[in-house]
Amino acid sequence: MTNQSDRPSPSGARPTPGEYRDLVRAHLAPMLARAAKSTRLPLVACPDSVLARDLRAAVDLPLFVNSQMDGYAVRSVDVAAASADAPVRLRVVGAVHAGQGPGPGVDDDEACKIMTGAPLPEGADCVVPVEDTSPDPDDRSAVLVRAPRTRGEFVRRPGEDVRAGDVVIPAGVQLEPRHLAAAASLGESALDVRPRPRVGVVATGSELVPPGRPLAPGQIWESNSLTLAAALKACGCEVTATLTCSDDRAEFTAALDSAAGDADLVVTVGAVSMGDAEVVRQVLDGREGSRFAPISMQPGGPQGMSTWRGTPVVCLPGNPVSAMVSFTVLLRPVILEAVGRAPIRPVPARLSRDVTSPAGKAQYLRATLIYPDDSAAQPAATPVSGPGSHLVASMARADVLVEIPADVTSLEADTEVEALPL
Repeated sequence: MTNQSDRPSPSGARPTPGEYRDLVRAHLAPMLARAAKSTRLPLVACPDSVLARDLRAAVDLPLFVNSQMDGYAVRSVDVAAASADAPVRLRVVGAVHAGQGPGPGVDDDEACKIMTGAPLPEGADCVVPVEDTSPDPDDRSAVLVRAPRTRGEFVRRPGEDVRAGDVVIPAGVQLEPRHLAAAASLGESALDVRPRPRVGVVATGSELVPPGRPLAPGQIWESNSLTLAAALKACGCEVTATLTCSDDRAEFTAALDSAAGDADLVVTVGAVSMGDAEVVRQVLDGREGSRFAPISMQPGGPQGMSTWRGTPVVCLPGNPVSAMVSFTVLLRPVILEAVGRAPIRPVPARLSRDVTSPAGKAQYLRATLIYPDDSAAQPAATPVSGPGSHLVASMARADVLVEIPADVTSLEADTEVEALPL
């Protein structure tokens, strides 16, 4: 499915979201190049990382012939005629537990008690589960087998699970606990994974107050740094700094120094427009690689990028909805590419009601998807707010963004649209 916003803009027009995303990708080329390499991490540090190279088994699994059940290791020929009415009596020659050697060998009319995972004794070719046996009441050294078993039953043999050289986990997989269990079972203590981009977040605004503190007149509670840090972590980044600062140039410069110190990328939020207190634009515009100009997108028109002490900086607008929409549409695809994860694709849906949109800008409506009982039918996309970038509560109810192309001013209910998961 091709996004309407990826279509080129007319010459001299504001960039489309797709064009600006390409500018962001080019701006972050050094970070993408570093992220394409691999780093070796211990298994405990690998959850959610992306495997950089195929993991091939160095050994067969199981490693040796072992029991699948708690029971008795026997010769199948000795129990072929066993039944509940006519049990077979076998002499018990010993016992073997997981982690021990094979134990005593089994000969004619003999059994060796065995636990799950224990190596099969020499001479035995099957295991009788303990529930199919009972003690011999006349002889404590004997067991009664009450069901027949054939050769190989309840026995695990080398290579039945994995053969040496098999690809167990292919490159590109986002590692989950089940993958780490497989790697550990193969004796691996570490894996080669894609490195996580290190990202610092700086939110600006003299009006911002941390949540939980009382507000003075004109102040608001700050949410952008928390939101962006959580979104970056969800994409697989390591967030190295989460800072807020006022619109003072010296304070913002100090925050940039701190955030850029050991980061691959700094993301700022706020102060990128054309007002008198746009400290981000005022400090960064004009530096190498800088671009501060609006794009044909709503919400999220004002955008910027620059560098600070050799670290790329991506500058998002400060309204919370604009910041989150900008991150989702413009920056998230590049971050996912850097960590090696699959892109998040829009899904087809149908509008639940008529909508309107301003001309000349790609509009991203917050919406929720409602799936019909008929699994073959497309879900309904129900807008949960208007276009305003200040409507924060709508983001909590929305699970997708519905894109309205820049050249469309209205869409009727039941029109097919692209819904981008948040």
